[in-house]
Amino acid sequence: MAQVFSSHDFEGLRGPQFDGAWVDEIGCAALDKATNQPNKFLDAKSSESALPKYSNGARDDLIQMQYLRAMAEFWRDPANNPEATLYDGQMVDPDRMFVWAWDTRPFPHFPGNAALWSDGKNYGRGHWLSGRVSSRSLAGVVAEVCAKAGVSDVDVSELYGFVRGYRLNGDEDARSALQPLLLASGVDAVERDGRLVFKNRDAHPVSVVTPDHLVREGDAGQVVQTREPVVDVPGRVRLNFIEADGSYQLRAEESIYPDGTADGVASSEVALVLTQSEGAQTTERWLSEVRVARDKVTLMVPPSFAVAAGDVVQLETGEVSGQFRVDRIEDAGAKVIEAVRVVSGAYEAAPTPDVVVPTPTVTAPMPVWPMMLDLPLLAGNESPETPVIAVAASPWPGSVAVYGSDTGDDWGFEANVPRAAIIGETLSPLSAARVGQYDRGAALEVKLSGGALGSIGEAALLNGGNLAAIGDPLTGAWEVFQFRDAILVGADTWALSMRLRGQRGTDGLVPGVWPVGSVVVILDGNIVPIPLSPNRRGAARSYRVGPASKPVDHPAYRTLDHTAMGIGLRPFTPVHLGWRRDGLGDVTVSWTRQSRIDGDFWEPGETPLGEAREAYRVRVRVGGVVRREVTVVTPSWVYSAVDQLSDSISGAFVVEVAQISDRFGPGLFGKVSVDD
Repeated sequence: MAQVFSSHDFEGLRGPQFDGAWVDEIGCAALDKATNQPNKFLDAKSSESALPKYSNGARDDLIQMQYLRAMAEFWRDPANNPEATLYDGQMVDPDRMFVWAWDTRPFPHFPGNAALWSDGKNYGRGHWLSGRVSSRSLAGVVAEVCAKAGVSDVDVSELYGFVRGYRLNGDEDARSALQPLLLASGVDAVERDGRLVFKNRDAHPVSVVTPDHLVREGDAGQVVQTREPVVDVPGRVRLNFIEADGSYQLRAEESIYPDGTADGVASSEVALVLTQSEGAQTTERWLSEVRVARDKVTLMVPPSFAVAAGDVVQLETGEVSGQFRVDRIEDAGAKVIEAVRVVSGAYEAAPTPDVVVPTPTVTAPMPVWPMMLDLPLLAGNESPETPVIAVAASPWPGSVAVYGSDTGDDWGFEANVPRAAIIGETLSPLSAARVGQYDRGAALEVKLSGGALGSIGEAALLNGGNLAAIGDPLTGAWEVFQFRDAILVGADTWALSMRLRGQRGTDGLVPGVWPVGSVVVILDGNIVPIPLSPNRRGAARSYRVGPASKPVDHPAYRTLDHTAMGIGLRPFTPVHLGWRRDGLGDVTVSWTRQSRIDGDFWEPGETPLGEAREAYRVRVRVGGVVRREVTVVTPSWVYSAVDQLSDSISGAFVVEVAQISDRFGPGLFGKVSVDD
């Protein structure tokens, strides 16, 4: 339904005739006296930057809260915002009032991330609601604590303050819960007419005491003054609290009296969330209070004199002049009052510079690069069945968790990887080289995922330093090698030279060439063993690897399957294979075994066998086809001319020899070519 109004009758437009009005924008800066001019703001880069009238420029989060509360209460009151007659609702729709400003930038990274957002320094005294809407009024918190303790007759009408956060354990009584909060906020709690009254401390006198108000008793003076020695007053006040506008870290603020006449230190700790400025203002107030409160007075007034504990009175007795807060009243016919001096400056917070709390850079959890390796025994004291895992990631998530499962759905924790491994890919090929001698070929260039390498001396090299594995994760074949020299030749790119190849019994895995793109893993303390019971050797098992801070089903986890063969049990390759043919045509092949355990002890004596029994698998091949396979128990074997004729061998052939383990089976084969 449409109505027509005269443009000359402005008053006719007033009243609830139309749909409820929307208030597009209200707001108030968190700034001293900002309600005088709610549109004013501070921004050094803006030509419109200005303080509200009579503002001292201090940050004031409470006035912003009170402004929004007043606006909401006013417009929800039908006396101020009447119900319409032509539609359902009030003249101004209180549910359509929009507040400036909620910032979509996440708090506390705005304002904390100054490198990303340069206007963060304006946050403290700005219009932003982000980080403030979850705060409570001090009056509301005190009333709630009292209510939970069963104390309902309380008066918080004169209590003002802003509480960003307050931690309680849950087992405190009301006094223990309230005391730190009231102490930090400068609040007195007094009982008046059976009611518990909370009010902020100030220096505003409620009455004036003149000589005419005093009661004289005997020869005693009307006002008794005392002053505590300065040595009894702390010269330094320290407060520990929880820092606001950041990641809630513990912080300490300290105030020191400038004259240095007192050495005492008073420390307090509150589980209260404060800004750095509020912490400093609190310690300044405490220090000022204890200094001024050295002056105490005792006096008597008639019973009719209206004064209560917590009140501030102005003494003008001739003997004493100033404001005093009543701490105690004793009713002894006359009222005996004990009071301490107060000054208004102690309760007026001075403007302090805004401190932007830097926040750590948050990086979303990303998948890691896990690598499972079956390796021979390196130090000799490892569990021979267990594989190891190497994990790289950029950025590193702090620590990485490894979960295992036989079925792929029931994941159990296996290991924690605290540090990133050094993993890389080769940028140049690595050709085969003789085992037991320096590989002086071209430097192997490796692009690393991170970390740094270094050159070592020959003694450190021969003692097992700079150990690495090169191989193909798809096949699970890994050659263990060492390098003496490591030179940085590019970004995360290293040239490795003076190498020792086929270490720890992997000489049988040295191919003709490791191609470009082969994986290199540095075998240092950053690789972690994965527990595996001996009966699980040879069984496929699934693993999920990802940031330890996330659950196992998080998308940042990677799944990989691995079958651990217990390479630590694999016998080393026999070496020094040789042969000789006698006049009858019989060929005697001999070799020297290597020990996979305790083989580096050079004192005279037999090299440890390392197995339950000595046995070898011997094969004869011609053109890659096995013509004969036997098992022997000594490090030599005679291939008779009769057996050669039986195997249809009339020319050259190859003899392969591997040591046998009862737990693993044959190890890697060494070989020798037998010519005519």
